[in-house]
Amino acid sequence: MSTDPIHLTPVEPLIRLVDVSVRFGRQQVLTHISLDIFPHQTVVVIGESGCGKSVTLKLIVGLLQPTTGEVYFEGQPLHQMGERELTAMRLRVGFLFQQSALFDSLPVFDNVAFGLRAKGGVSEEVIHHRVRERLQEVGLPATVEAKMPAELSGGMRKRVALARSLAIDPDFMLYDEPTTGLDPIMTDVINELILQTRRRRPVTSLVVTHEMRTVQKVADRVIMFYPHTRLRESEAQILYDGPPEGLTTHPDDRVRQFIEGDARDRLVELGTITTDE
Repeated sequence: MSTDPIHLTPVEPLIRLVDVSVRFGRQQVLTHISLDIFPHQTVVVIGESGCGKSVTLKLIVGLLQPTTGEVYFEGQPLHQMGERELTAMRLRVGFLFQQSALFDSLPVFDNVAFGLRAKGGVSEEVIHHRVRERLQEVGLPATVEAKMPAELSGGMRKRVALARSLAIDPDFMLYDEPTTGLDPIMTDVINELILQTRRRRPVTSLVVTHEMRTVQKVADRVIMFYPHTRLRESEAQILYDGPPEGLTTHPDDRVRQFIEGDARDRLVELGTITTDE
């Protein structure tokens, strides 16, 4: 885990969310979220399902627009960017999707090469070298290049998707539940690859996860969201923002219960058990 200082850095944030709220019809997902993400941090976002973690990732790359508030990338508001500027920004961002999101009709080589070809200005010779290099970085041999995604295990698909993200040499990596559906060993492999990526290049990372092993292993900073529907009146949706070691001593029981997987209060709230059991 990096020991870079957090919150004390004098540099400008790479990403800034200012008083951001998101509503889908009657469903309020995010409420007055403000946060800064600084260059070279590895920030991990945790919280219950439905609290807006993945929505936040989509806001950052302009795939969603906030209902109110503003999202900035390097000081520029996303809503003022044209399509060309948004595309250029997105080509600086590597996105590891929850289900890998490989193109089923393309072999591994073309999946990993996709972003480079979309970016343009790169010869096929350079692309071939870069694809093989990135596959090696994630521990996959050249023999996988011709395989189709359907021929790969879940862990291999995750690693191919990570190689595809890294092929464009991103400045910013977004990981949406990178270890979902993986066994403990492959979970640790992916966590090590996240750390390895940080060591090899000056990348800023935002990781959305439910996996506490990932939090403890890769995070410089942890942000915990809480579902809007369960907030107390006038309460902030971010319950925790700080180093991973502060989670276990935080005074809010909801933080402790989440990291320990303690569902008793939630079950009482749902009426599944009673308080005298």
